[in-house]
Amino acid sequence: MGAYRHVQDSFSKSYGERLPSFRKRLAKWRKEKTVERAEKPSNPYRARSLGYKAKKGYAIARVKIHRGKRARRKADLGRKPGRNVKFQNPGRTMSYYAEQKARKRFRNMVPINSYLVGSDGVHAYFEVILKIPNA
Repeated sequence: MGAYRHVQDSFSKSYGERLPSFRKRLAKWRKEKTVERAEKPSNPYRARSLGYKAKKGYAIARVKIHRGKRARRKADLGRKPGRNVKFQNPGRTMSYYAEQKARKRFRNMVPINSYLVGSDGVHAYFEVILKIPNA
């Protein structure tokens, strides 16, 4: 078994069993800002499979997204049967919203892809792979 396979197994084990080291990492991420640049990917196997390279021009951003369905505004001027739904599925994945938040924060970079690195009761955490265009 290769080194990448060991990394993949250890990450899936820590995520599945919620080991103390993983919970400590989540607690640290919870206190950080919504979009934070990471030194290196927490799951290198997944990052490399999605296009990340450890060289100049590539970066990793960790993005915190609120879990759950999105709240809609209340219908005004009385009850409207078609609009009487408080929460609605936005029709886009949470990773899409993570990529948009990273794009807004790092304006000179383009998001390539993103992947889930953890979630707690309130937030889901994604790592977005960013690249400087023409580099």
